[in-house]
Amino acid sequence: MILLLFSSALILSVLAGWGKIMEKYTGNSLSCGISGNILTGILGLSLIWTVLAFFIPLNLYAEIPVVLTGIFFFFKERLYHEFSRFSKKEALLISGISLIIIFTSSFYPFILDHFGYYVPSIKWITEYGLVKGISNLDLTLGQMSVWHIFQAGFSNFSDPFLRINAVLLIIYTLYIFERKSWIQLCFIPLLLLFSQSPSPDLPVIAFSLIILNEIISGNKNISLLFAYSVFVFSIKPTMIWLPLLVFLCAVFIFKTSFKNMISGGIILLLFIIKNIWTFGYPIFPVAVADFGFSWKPNSEVLKISSEYAVQKTYDMQYSYQEIQKFSTYDAVKNWFSLEGIKSKINIFFILSLAAFAVFTCIKKKKIITLIFISIAVKSILVLGFSAQYRFFIDVFFVLIFILLIHFNQKKSLAVFSVLSLAVIGILSFPGFIQDYIPSFRPGSFMTGLKKEQLYQPSAYHYNKFDTFQTGNLKFNISKDYPFNFDTPLPAISSGYVLDDIQSGIFPQYVDEKNIRKGLMWRKLTPREKRETEHIINTIKNTDK
Repeated sequence: MILLLFSSALILSVLAGWGKIMEKYTGNSLSCGISGNILTGILGLSLIWTVLAFFIPLNLYAEIPVVLTGIFFFFKERLYHEFSRFSKKEALLISGISLIIIFTSSFYPFILDHFGYYVPSIKWITEYGLVKGISNLDLTLGQMSVWHIFQAGFSNFSDPFLRINAVLLIIYTLYIFERKSWIQLCFIPLLLLFSQSPSPDLPVIAFSLIILNEIISGNKNISLLFAYSVFVFSIKPTMIWLPLLVFLCAVFIFKTSFKNMISGGIILLLFIIKNIWTFGYPIFPVAVADFGFSWKPNSEVLKISSEYAVQKTYDMQYSYQEIQKFSTYDAVKNWFSLEGIKSKINIFFILSLAAFAVFTCIKKKKIITLIFISIAVKSILVLGFSAQYRFFIDVFFVLIFILLIHFNQKKSLAVFSVLSLAVIGILSFPGFIQDYIPSFRPGSFMTGLKKEQLYQPSAYHYNKFDTFQTGNLKFNISKDYPFNFDTPLPAISSGYVLDDIQSGIFPQYVDEKNIRKGLMWRKLTPREKRETEHIINTIKNTDK
């Protein structure tokens, strides 16, 4: 916790300095005050590091000049004076909330994607940068979220604990107090559950609420709003509703010129190029707009992934073959009647959309109507692709924000206090949620409060692996564990190894002497198929 406090202070200073640099080019920030300045720094650095990652790894040599430059401008422009604009009462509240954020983010990570997706992605970016066709090695790596590129840039010495989400929550708190948007205080305790990992869910929720508040508050800087909204989309494409909303507002409310969309269009182009480079298609994980790139994943592997996504819609409680036999009525009924907490979330989601539709009809306000249309489009796409609750969790925040936008400070602080105590209690003593909500799987990976975390954030270390070679690819697989968060690169998840072998293919280096030149798949020879039986047996014996 103590080390995290120093890390957060350093990163906040760096981001503020870079925000000032970026403002010299953009002319202004998303909002007035230090929070808007820092948010501009996040946007600018994320884009700079994304471009650099095509050419170099984001290692210590990339991080040091960025940190020194940010610190230099932070003191040169005397940005520390911006913090003195808060009243003594506000400063005390912000400090208290920040300490709660730092404390809760010091717990062990418990989101499974942290081990199977977040950390492996960050390791690849810091050691090699963006590798062409990396999805051939492990399909999940094809995502390479911009948020993980941003985290990777700070992960060498500024934030080796990968707690950038804690820093963002502090920035979010500054924004709330500067803009007096008190209802958003109620969201912080829920977002604390995402602060132990560099989960993209936290930044997209926080940024979307900030942008939504700016639109409702009358911010007419469509160029910057659209740029930020596309940036959020680049972090997690399920946030398609946000750039759609800003675009609709630009057309039907502000009636601005399409030239204001240029900056957002450039960010979108960068996002598409990044996806094509790592995945072979414009938007992960959808295999549409096939331009025939040689490093795109094998179609059979994509088919297996698509079938898995369909199963995830039903929380893996049905086989793909069973789901294919569902009638429309069965598909809806079974989705609403899943065992455990997922069915309750699904029902609440649909009821919330229905309630928002009624609210929209009653209010008859153009901005509310456009928000509903945007959310409805996103919901239809998610329901049609893979209706997992994690893909529409942001909708709940938006609906609560719209319905309770006039919540005052006193009520919001009361709700924040109660919810924060509940979250701290759950994280410190997870036995309650493990006993009473066993279907909430992340709860089973919570380990409770450890005294060591008061000094340093808790982190797992495993580093047990087996090494194999097929063709020119020598790779590692985590031993007795399905994820590769602590396995030396190049590492492949055992599940993807089995998928590749089942499909009769395997990833290979374009140039085994230079990993950065990328990976492609090729068909296994009869001899290699016999050799891979050893790999299959090792994995299956480990599973037993």
